[in-house]
Amino acid sequence: MEQRKKIFGALDDLMRSPIGDRLRERVFRELSTKEIHDLLQREQKPYKELMAYYQCALMEVETKFRVLNEQFSLAHDRNPIESIKTRVKSLESITEKLNRRNLPFSTQSIEENLTDIAGIRIICSFREDIYFLADCLLEQDDITLIQRKDYIENPKENGYRSLHLIVEVPIFLEHKKKMMKVEVQLRTIAMDFWASLEHKLKYKKDIASDQLTADLKKCADESAALDLKMDAIRKEIEVLKAPEAKAIGREVKHLPGGILNENQ
Repeated sequence: MEQRKKIFGALDDLMRSPIGDRLRERVFRELSTKEIHDLLQREQKPYKELMAYYQCALMEVETKFRVLNEQFSLAHDRNPIESIKTRVKSLESITEKLNRRNLPFSTQSIEENLTDIAGIRIICSFREDIYFLADCLLEQDDITLIQRKDYIENPKENGYRSLHLIVEVPIFLEHKKKMMKVEVQLRTIAMDFWASLEHKLKYKKDIASDQLTADLKKCADESAALDLKMDAIRKEIEVLKAPEAKAIGREVKHLPGGILNENQ
């Protein structure tokens, strides 16, 4: 495992940095095959460009969500987004995924066959915020929906919940426009809490236990129930605040000019 990490670490360095003699020697010392040598020479520049394009696509989508978050906060006095995380898949992950599918390693193969190279995760306060933000994003005329998987309404067997969207977004380069795919995941805080811990507990651990699986599923269901309860409490608070807001509105309406003087 350590050797594997060293190999892919060297490849990542090579792909993301100018090739120097010392770096080239390190890579070819650890990967002393003609096939890898030829692959790196052939794909280095196109790969770097493609990863940069995916990063640009993430910037475009992230900006869209930040604008929606700001606009929502002005209209509703709260932010629907708790946090935003982005990532571009590592070379190791890309290679492993292509190998699992018996696909060649090339920029064309990556673009045509993998839809989750660029990923953005939106952590929301409430379940309703997820669907609100997703609808707002998909209504934008430069966003094309490629695939939608609703694991909130239809959770995975292990209890995983999230809304997954594969969208295509344009990036504008010096002399052209290029459409790029981005995977969008929208979750509540509770969904993200469960998914993150479940991943840490089970990632690359070959443990088969029906009881552990059942316990994790139970935790997921309890988290989902908590989401629904918090949503209900939020709605109840909004109902209680409504008469107060109307009363304030009536008072302001009857003031001279409808505006409260700063000295009053």
